[in-house]
Amino acid sequence: MLPDSLFRLRSIYRDGLLNDTLPFWLPRAVDPEHGGYFTSLDRDGTILQTDKAIWFQGRFAWVLATLFRTVEPRVEWLEAARHGIEFLQAHGFDQDGRMFFAVTRDGRPLRKRRYVYSECFATMALAAYGLAARQPQTIQQAIDLFRLVLRYHRAPGLLEPKTIPATRPTKGLAMTMTLIVTAQELRKALADPELTTDPVGATASRGATEPAAADQARAAAEPGEAWLNAVIDEAIDEIERDFLKREFRCVLETVGPSGEFYDTFDGRLTCPGHAIEAGWFILEEARQRGADSRLLRLGTTIIDWSLEQGWDPVYGGMLYFRDARGLPSAEYWHDMKFWWPHNESLIATLLAWRMTGQARYARWHQQIHDWAYARFPDPVHGEWFGYLHRDGTLSTRLKGNMWKGPFHLPRMQWRCWQLLEQILKETARCVTP
Repeated sequence: MLPDSLFRLRSIYRDGLLNDTLPFWLPRAVDPEHGGYFTSLDRDGTILQTDKAIWFQGRFAWVLATLFRTVEPRVEWLEAARHGIEFLQAHGFDQDGRMFFAVTRDGRPLRKRRYVYSECFATMALAAYGLAARQPQTIQQAIDLFRLVLRYHRAPGLLEPKTIPATRPTKGLAMTMTLIVTAQELRKALADPELTTDPVGATASRGATEPAAADQARAAAEPGEAWLNAVIDEAIDEIERDFLKREFRCVLETVGPSGEFYDTFDGRLTCPGHAIEAGWFILEEARQRGADSRLLRLGTTIIDWSLEQGWDPVYGGMLYFRDARGLPSAEYWHDMKFWWPHNESLIATLLAWRMTGQARYARWHQQIHDWAYARFPDPVHGEWFGYLHRDGTLSTRLKGNMWKGPFHLPRMQWRCWQLLEQILKETARCVTP
């Protein structure tokens, strides 16, 4: 990329975040009566329903606390983050320590899923808010909650399986990759010794249950950040060993317990956006470890294959689902264009370019950027539409629901802005005599 294009992209991401995305959600998303956030919004921000997705209470609180800490300590950002944190603490947890997926406006439970995604995003939010607000007790709750996540993820039978294990046992990519980013975010909080008094979660706090004996032993042997590094290593190794299939040049969504390939619709299913997101999580870990060459190769391989598989050669943009063998997909939305795979692809390609210097990632970034920015942003009311038909025309005008809200887009804008700031500083040092 030329310096002029770097400055232009930086302005697009920075100004889009600060002057478009955040003003769309704040203050209208904050519930002044019951706390927490509304995310089911029409094109103009009109509230379409008041039920609240618990994982978005965590997701948006994480965004706001992270911006407070890394961009500017704006009081309104921290105050808005507090709304999500306090709603989570008051209404997010069931009696068994797990979390709900959806609740009413005033916090009465509506739905609880057989996944622990709400718990993961709450962990990230608690860690980020505890770090921003300087609250050790909130970080401790994040530690305890993540230990509960690991217990439910690792212990067979604690969560209802997707298929009957005696017939066809399976495991999914999504949870494995989510463990990486959750541990990475929690590690940031543990890196501050002033805020972490119990780095291995020996004390149970609200929303967590006593960890299993094996996990207690692991924590005792691997205190603090080493514990989280071990979780990240385990998840990355599992992706490489079991989900990455070189014979198909893809990362599968579902495999058997030891990576077995099932020649079924579910077994052949790939989601290029998911794989790309996993790829940049791995690249970020490579960066954190001093440009670790093995992780760099793994992350870029996943991104390369997923871009190759996911890009629509007819209309452009990232297809939602593909079949590993190139057979027809059974998912009726397989050829739609969703906002979030494009957000994740923009982060992944920019990070890959920064870490490798290879021009193809700069070209991919520009190609995806141009396609997405020509179609997803709403020029009238701001923010992005979420769902397009294959040809890029609008499928629905809504800006948010229980699945789309203020997370993937602001995370992309913040991350790309910060990456470009770093690149521009490095470029300036290189040309300064």
